[in-house]
Amino acid sequence: MSKKKLKKNLRSQRWFAEQTLRGSGHKSRIFQLGLTKEDLENKPIIGIINTWSEVNHCHSHLKERASDVKTGILQQGGVPIEMPAISLAEVFQKPSTMMYRNLLALETEELLRSYPIDGCVLMGGCDKTTPGLLMGAISMNLPTIFVPAGAMLRGHWRGQTLGSGSDIWKYWDELRGGNISEGDWQEMLEGIARSPGTCMTMGTASTMTSIAEVMGFSLTNASSIPAPDSAHRRMATYSGRRIVEMVCEDLKPSDIITEKSVYNAIKALMALGGSTNALIHVIALARRSTIDLKLDDFEKIGRQTPFLVNLRPAGKYLMEDFYYAGGLGALLEGMRNLLYLNELTCTGKSLGQNIKGLKIHNPEVIKTPQNPIEPNGGLIVLRGNLAPDGAVIKANAADPKFHEHVGPAIVFDSYDEMAKKIDDPSLDISENTILILRNAGPIGGPGMPEWGMLPIPKKLVKKGIRDMVRISDARMSGTSYGTCVLHVAPEAWIGGPLSLVKTGDTIELSVKNRSLNLKVSATEFDARRKSLKNKPERFSRGYGRLFVQHVLQANEGCDFDFLEPSGPTPEPEIH
Repeated sequence: MSKKKLKKNLRSQRWFAEQTLRGSGHKSRIFQLGLTKEDLENKPIIGIINTWSEVNHCHSHLKERASDVKTGILQQGGVPIEMPAISLAEVFQKPSTMMYRNLLALETEELLRSYPIDGCVLMGGCDKTTPGLLMGAISMNLPTIFVPAGAMLRGHWRGQTLGSGSDIWKYWDELRGGNISEGDWQEMLEGIARSPGTCMTMGTASTMTSIAEVMGFSLTNASSIPAPDSAHRRMATYSGRRIVEMVCEDLKPSDIITEKSVYNAIKALMALGGSTNALIHVIALARRSTIDLKLDDFEKIGRQTPFLVNLRPAGKYLMEDFYYAGGLGALLEGMRNLLYLNELTCTGKSLGQNIKGLKIHNPEVIKTPQNPIEPNGGLIVLRGNLAPDGAVIKANAADPKFHEHVGPAIVFDSYDEMAKKIDDPSLDISENTILILRNAGPIGGPGMPEWGMLPIPKKLVKKGIRDMVRISDARMSGTSYGTCVLHVAPEAWIGGPLSLVKTGDTIELSVKNRSLNLKVSATEFDARRKSLKNKPERFSRGYGRLFVQHVLQANEGCDFDFLEPSGPTPEPEIH
């Protein structure tokens, strides 16, 4: 048992302490697992919420890492119990893992509520897994530590370093343009994902595990360790030890996530050049903690925070290089004057104490505010008559010539329509055209799929064109790049202004002015709105019906309306 004394009685004792018929039944079944009477005597029971699955390539090593976590829990005197949860495999799960993020959040919360658990270790990393796990744990508010899956190793192909996602998009265009062969393509695919772990670019996975760490839910630099590195195993063991201490200290998510820790996370997001998806997830996490975070908060913080990390898709290097360069802790130490340093973390120490003295070992990978890559964070919030509730663009991953752009629209009402028409040689299009994909939002998608990086038409690819303005109510992969305006809210499916655009309309994008506007008269705008027809129900039953009836819009975090705090949820009766 930990040398630290418990601050209060263990929650799990409600199941096991009393000499009742039901209590005896609980004990008999825990003995059935091989545990002993001594295991139930004032030892914290730690739930390991593991999202390992054979269908989730990013988490293929978490079965072994769970054993390392258990070792740490046992070393510190706790009792580990592994509880699998739904695994959100970004590439395979359709229509979108975003549709199931809230299901994971709900499952995590109810696993912790309904079983005799005193504290939890969350294990995951693939894009929507991190926010889903944390959303549930924040709502349940038991002592929580997060073990990130870690990024895979660098990809390689014919002497070139490859980055997952980013180089798929790049070489797909080269294949379509006739610059590489089918054999080249197959060879590249076999060399881009060489180990367990999440995308090794600064995509959504590494963005969100970094945010979890900055908020205070992971050990220092845990999010930067590559999945196959032996340091990752040690981190898992240390996390197992630490969660037992956190239970003894009664250190809960409500002690860790504050307005200032959320602001620290947004500052890190901007410095990292992280994924656009993070805006949705951080809003959802904050709102689970009753922090009323707005898109405008990202805009304000982004103007004050420099872009500092030279990682793909906005830069050159990969997560493995980031780790060798000092990792997230070194980045935060280098920008410590921009952070709220007194925020409590899962270590029991403040953020400032955790990062003190950490060094940047490669200034080509990690810059400081005195020598930034760019003076401002690259995630820009846009507003205008096309996006009254906001949209986002990752400006540092876009061709600067399109930051200020006026052009004619070509509108696609669905992904299938876009896929069917985009490579039609007769399509009247140039690089100045603006591609519009609508009905791809939270309800319209459904689940807001990562369709926002619309493909460049083949006839333009063959001319060497690799970017153009694309606008949608969808998301895009954090590994993507290009001039893509995303998360347009409200979405077209529910009558948002994107539903009013017609092919041939002129649209004006201005990154400088943070604006996105359809250039038609107010009279025409109103006339089009009056002619809109209601969309049909997407689902007649099941989880899909629950999702579309209760999901919030992108600017509100896409959580379910009934999962946001409106009062305490009672603990289960133990009978």
